[in-house]
Amino acid sequence: MFFDMPSARRRRFRPACAAALALGLAAATGCSSDSGSDDATVKVGLVASLSGTYEPVGTELRAGFELYLDTHDNKLGGRKVQLVVADEGDGPPTAVPATTKLVKKDKIDVLTGFVGGGSVNAVLPLVNQAKIPFLGSNARPPVKDLTYVWTTSFLSDEPGKAIAPYVKEKVDGPVYAIGPDYQGGYDELRGFTEEFKRIKGKLANPGGKTTWTPFPKTTNFMPYFAEIAKTDAKAVYCFYAGKAAIDFAKQYAQSDIADLPLYTAFVTEGSVLQAQGAAAKDIYSVLNYAADLDNEANRTFAADWTAEHDTQPTTYAMSSYDAAAVLDKAIADAAKAGDVTPQTINDAIGELGQIDSPRGAWEFGDKAHSPVQSWYLRQVRPDGAQLANVMVQDLATLGS
Repeated sequence: MFFDMPSARRRRFRPACAAALALGLAAATGCSSDSGSDDATVKVGLVASLSGTYEPVGTELRAGFELYLDTHDNKLGGRKVQLVVADEGDGPPTAVPATTKLVKKDKIDVLTGFVGGGSVNAVLPLVNQAKIPFLGSNARPPVKDLTYVWTTSFLSDEPGKAIAPYVKEKVDGPVYAIGPDYQGGYDELRGFTEEFKRIKGKLANPGGKTTWTPFPKTTNFMPYFAEIAKTDAKAVYCFYAGKAAIDFAKQYAQSDIADLPLYTAFVTEGSVLQAQGAAAKDIYSVLNYAADLDNEANRTFAADWTAEHDTQPTTYAMSSYDAAAVLDKAIADAAKAGDVTPQTINDAIGELGQIDSPRGAWEFGDKAHSPVQSWYLRQVRPDGAQLANVMVQDLATLGS
């Protein structure tokens, strides 16, 4: 996704982050070092797209984690935290060297963040070699060896799987599926198309196969919309994020298929909604979070977020905030049991049980190490003077 965040966004200057971003970052005493005292510092590496197509997502991942630290005295589990931030860019070519530096030079104790599924797969050998917990905070592809791998977000195929039955019920006819041709796009669209076909839904795509748009170079979607107009599609399902989501939504509203209902994952999530403006009105989306969920944890999170930012909190910020909350509990539990090390933190994550979250309570599933959680249908509607993703109804509970 790439465009600058709104200039009016207010952020408090955090010395820990400034130090983390400095090229000459000095080595600090990690929790896995020779100090087991309460004064020992836990070194957390956060990798996110801070440049490139998905900059808005990566920026929100960082901001969500920082918000938790800001509101918890920069401590997790009673231990001081050194947050070391690195840029994932557009995928593995940037993510791998950034993560290698964090693991081998900065000697981090925990790794978190990551926007892209391709980046996740690319850095897993580093994680397994170093034997440090990897707590991803955005969509994750299937992973065979889960020993050190967790996510506070979801598996990449779950959004489409959650909304497919609703689309089948509401749309009287074929649905056209379209998305970007990279790992995240493949996973997101597969979740929808496989579930949609399983419940006897029909795709309007020629040959019944998803249409893929080249990533990240596709900025003109009009030719694709013209092709959709030639089919018997009664609705469209897609996955896009970042700048691609802005382009897609704006052009969709001006195209020959503007009257077709648009169901999505992520297209209207985050700061992109402001950039889309009226073009986003009425778009349906499926996610594991909505800013207007009525629970105590979300009221606290949303209030703290809006005190620093001029936008609604997003699933990206929430999942990263939850990653910090998970580490807060896990580090505290590890400390109670003895030494705080990467291994004891990882062991403690597996024993946490239910997490009280802004999205609603959830817990890690034993099979996938991802949340067992509710999924929500949202629609872009007026909320005061602005448009917002308003929660419409629960869709499903998924996770394993």
